[in-house]
Amino acid sequence: MDRYIGKLLPIDGFTIIQTGSAPQSAQSSLTHLYQPLIGKLAISLYQFLVNEEETCDQGLVQSHHAVMAFLSTPLDQIYKARQKLEALGLLRTYLSKKESTTVYLYEIRSPFSPEEFFNDDMLSLLLRHEMGEDKFNSLRSRFSKPSISLEDYEEVTETFDRVFHGVYPSSALLDQQKQSAQRREGTGTRGPAILDSRVDFNWLHHALKQRMYPSEKILTGDHRRIISQLVALYNLTSSEIERAIIWAINEENELIVEELKAACHDFIKDRPAGDNGSIDEREKVPGSSQESGSKEEQFIQLLEEISPRELLEDLSSGNQASEQEMKIIRDIMTEQGLKPGVMNVLIHYVLLKTDMKLSKPYLEKIASHWARKNVSTVRQAMNLAKAEHQKYQQWGKQKNTYRKNNQEVIPDWFKKRGEPKEKQPAVQINKQDIAERIRKLSNKGNGS
Repeated sequence: MDRYIGKLLPIDGFTIIQTGSAPQSAQSSLTHLYQPLIGKLAISLYQFLVNEEETCDQGLVQSHHAVMAFLSTPLDQIYKARQKLEALGLLRTYLSKKESTTVYLYEIRSPFSPEEFFNDDMLSLLLRHEMGEDKFNSLRSRFSKPSISLEDYEEVTETFDRVFHGVYPSSALLDQQKQSAQRREGTGTRGPAILDSRVDFNWLHHALKQRMYPSEKILTGDHRRIISQLVALYNLTSSEIERAIIWAINEENELIVEELKAACHDFIKDRPAGDNGSIDEREKVPGSSQESGSKEEQFIQLLEEISPRELLEDLSSGNQASEQEMKIIRDIMTEQGLKPGVMNVLIHYVLLKTDMKLSKPYLEKIASHWARKNVSTVRQAMNLAKAEHQKYQQWGKQKNTYRKNNQEVIPDWFKKRGEPKEKQPAVQINKQDIAERIRKLSNKGNGS
């Protein structure tokens, strides 16, 4: 025990961040798979840190007295438990170089799902040695899902390109595409269904060779996947993706992925508003009625139907959305998997809480929370914003970005949350009534 004494002091501070979102099976993994390896105290410490990250102000520095009090455990045992979490990849620990006192940053890492756990050779071997062969096999059987043969089924899944861009490949090409996808990924493919055949990699290979670029180094497996996604997302031509790739190659003939994304994004600048190549174009529902229902219902319908670009421009009195704003929205939507309608609610809420400025850290913080909560509709996003108002208010206070002259700006839809209404009058966006905004947006396609 002596070697742990003095390594961590009660007065030492700590703050917490979380990387990624935990799978729904996280609790089962922690209890049945991780706990036999690292013990109950380490799991309790992990859960305490997760709860603190979700409920406390971002960047708040606490002392380790709080950990000792909540876990009713001496600090040397907490330190050993922390090391076990670090050893199994559930926690990363950093020591501040700037603070005058000792402050640690705890980065919480999501546990493996049971399937990922058993597929990891090291973790599965550790569990086998700890539990014994019989109990290990029993646990693996418990978490194994029965496999279903797809031989008696015909896949009829639509592709991203066909749904969003109207690209209709031949049936033979689709069959070839599906067979190759099954060979690569099996039945567990996740993410958008993308038609890889839209990208002629043989043509790209020869085009790069002609320019004396090492195409094998550039068109790797991971880069091919990213290129296919970008072509589908922005509806790029072969010429456009070639130009984007060449732009993103550095002096060492390496493909810089972030520069490739930026180059592909630049192609939407000169496209007309109606071009379906833009990532923020939304399908308008024919025959939808915006005259019926309450203003909140009309606003929900509006946010479901318009694109984030249109919403930004409407809230800016028709001024064009900047490329920087669109890149922020693109990154958050792709990284957190938010649907356009949910993104619209987030934009509307954050703009009013940050004096009409798109605060990227504030957007990312709330978007990450919504992703963990599996928010998929406009109404769910609004309800969660109402329910978590105090938490979001604290996040905003920490950044000092959403108050101006001590006067909060609250969305109209937020005030209908079943609580006593604020005494202050509702602040109108750009001094326009919501019904007027709905009328203007509805008439965009009618020449008005």
